[in-house]
Amino acid sequence: MFDPEEIPQIKGSIQECAKIDKKLLDSLRDEVLTMKPNVRVIKPRNITTFSLVASESTNNKLVYNPFYFQLIRVVDSNGQNLCLDVITPTTNTDMLSQRQFDDKGNPKTSLGILMKDLNCSTLSDLSPMIPSGERMIKDPSKVSRSWVLTYRDLCEWAVLYEIICYQKFTNHTVIVKDGLLRSKIFKYDSKNKRALFIEMMQLINNAIDKTYKERKIKVYLVGLAKHSQVLSRYSLAMQLENIFPAGEPLYAKVPSSMEEQSYVWKEYMAKTESDDDDTSSEINKFSVGSLYLVRFGKKNGDPVWAIDLLNTQTSSDSEIFGYLYMDTLDGFPTPHYPSCLQKALEHAQIVDFDLDILQDEVVKAVRQLLSEDKREIVDYQNLTNVSVINRQ
Repeated sequence: MFDPEEIPQIKGSIQECAKIDKKLLDSLRDEVLTMKPNVRVIKPRNITTFSLVASESTNNKLVYNPFYFQLIRVVDSNGQNLCLDVITPTTNTDMLSQRQFDDKGNPKTSLGILMKDLNCSTLSDLSPMIPSGERMIKDPSKVSRSWVLTYRDLCEWAVLYEIICYQKFTNHTVIVKDGLLRSKIFKYDSKNKRALFIEMMQLINNAIDKTYKERKIKVYLVGLAKHSQVLSRYSLAMQLENIFPAGEPLYAKVPSSMEEQSYVWKEYMAKTESDDDDTSSEINKFSVGSLYLVRFGKKNGDPVWAIDLLNTQTSSDSEIFGYLYMDTLDGFPTPHYPSCLQKALEHAQIVDFDLDILQDEVVKAVRQLLSEDKREIVDYQNLTNVSVINRQ
């Protein structure tokens, strides 16, 4: 706790910093005013909406998890499992790469399909954040556990890729991704100027174009984020300048200058046509999204979301946001948030009976590694951990 004598000093320091930073707030208010001419009203439109989400990490939910088992699951808004796997941080990634293909080398998972289409034989070829099997054997202590989360995200992208590129759509559809259409987990080959994320998204764009040309069915892809650096930086200034006045659901494209001020890494922004002749600009490696700020509610206090549209689909922005608006009308428990994404997030949670099954299987797997006289130790540890958690 603060000492009572220290509180006046803290208050004074805060006030002094606020006065100094007032110029920054004034500057932010000037910047958001550039959005005002771009503000548009959202008109409701009906369409099929669809979403998929990867389950969050289970390591904080399992009471007893000595090997840090990680359940990899991707679920859609209908509750269908589209990807299911279990790994640990010590899983040999070369063997995990082989798991994506059958004995004849044909892909048998969504991730295998993506790897084949991008000419990647191993997961470490696909992402620099996935350690090679050789590295895991030589220096296991230096391998970060976080690679399992990268693997989870790769699976989510792979399922999205397979759905758009290999499944047939029967209706016009908006696919809502949890998170922006940007990713730094895919490999970039600086020598050959090859960005795997951009290649994957180009294949997705080609599939969307093919679906429309052959069957006259429109498929839209958007990425929605509850939080973004742009929102964090400009939300107060937007409220002060009343960029989104009350009365109607509204959206506005974010000027590239505002994005540049928000992102530390400029490669996280998509390269625009105006940048084509600019040799000083970053090569587009990790983004295909055009960023919009959107308020589906009609009141000043309603939440504003950051939404990426594909660069190739920005001419249909009013149409897309009209479709999304209709999907937010029944949003629960989060108001003014796409219902399809909320359903996918709900289905992706590993709780209750699912969590009990997973916990039981972890305990069984560990017990089987031990001799009969040692197995009761595992049972005791598991029961002890459960008791401690229940008391908290």
